[in-house]
Amino acid sequence: MEQHDVLIVGGGPAGSTCAWQLQQSGVNVAILDRAVFPRDKVCAGWITPAVIEELQLDLEAYRQERTLQPITGFITGFIGQRGRQTDYDRVVSYGIRRREFDDWLLRRSGVTLYLNEPLASLQRMRDRWVINEHIQAPLVIGAGGHFCPVARHFTGEEHPEAAALLVAAQEVEFEMTDAQRQACPVAGTHAELYFCRDLRGYGWVFRKGDFLNIGLGRAGETHLANERVAFVEFLKSRGRIPHDIPDRFHGHAYRLRGQPREARAPGVLLIGDSAGLADWRSGEGIRPAIESGLLAARAVLACRADSTRDASDVFRALRQDQLPAHAPPQPGPVAGTLRQLIARCLMSTRWFTRHVLLDDWFLHASRPPLRS
Repeated sequence: MEQHDVLIVGGGPAGSTCAWQLQQSGVNVAILDRAVFPRDKVCAGWITPAVIEELQLDLEAYRQERTLQPITGFITGFIGQRGRQTDYDRVVSYGIRRREFDDWLLRRSGVTLYLNEPLASLQRMRDRWVINEHIQAPLVIGAGGHFCPVARHFTGEEHPEAAALLVAAQEVEFEMTDAQRQACPVAGTHAELYFCRDLRGYGWVFRKGDFLNIGLGRAGETHLANERVAFVEFLKSRGRIPHDIPDRFHGHAYRLRGQPREARAPGVLLIGDSAGLADWRSGEGIRPAIESGLLAARAVLACRADSTRDASDVFRALRQDQLPAHAPPQPGPVAGTLRQLIARCLMSTRWFTRHVLLDDWFLHASRPPLRS
């Protein structure tokens, strides 16, 4: 049996960040993941200055061998209409490729890695968990995304209302040819966001150097392919993207932050998309994943210093303080229509687009980074 203080299931940003923080404090941590890194991960992929500070990321060192696209503005609008450009006098975000970013976080953690190994068994033995019959740890942290096996093992059936918070997305990221680069006017400095008419989702096109990322996501959506096809045709008709882009879009799902998932079992925590922590306004999940990993590490360290405390209770209190639950409105038809009309009017103004839609909902500019 390999013995560890903590086993984290999932090597994405939440799990790697939690492991990195714990390892720095002398905790014996391991990460289990069914993938071999680097691995492809569908995601629009940008991080704000707050995330960079929380991760203590050296930008110059990171960009030496990896994609790091400075973003100084956005183009926003509704699908089918011309977008509005908003410029900043500073870099407000950075585009990253998840294949590179996740691998960098995982390797930097410096912990024991069990890669290419899915979670096959999880059994309780006295005060410890036995994982895959060869790993033991008193604490297991689920960080494997929306379909995390730890979350599915311990949370049971979701409340019916949770379906309305589920986001389905389809996207593609590819390296452009010379001809495609010449045919693509999208500037890497400006991410483009185009909202659905009912405001239940949005599409995007985002250039990261020689790579182009195109996708569309919607909350509570079960038939996404047709809308994604229509969005791609809109971009082509506007001349925003080349006509010969790959047609193999990849799907994924995650849950917006309503009431977070919790594992009702001793010695088990859920973080990141496993807990359903994505921001309900923008759908952004990287920052909540990283911050939940930092908070989980803080909870574990607090309990090591005081054995009378329970990690689940400490983590729940920290999460409610720093990543509070939201209750997205679920209006009836009349109220929903009025809200959409008001939102469309507001989104046509420069002030609302800049200070609410972008600064507040997407960049979270007023919320300071977590402190170590």
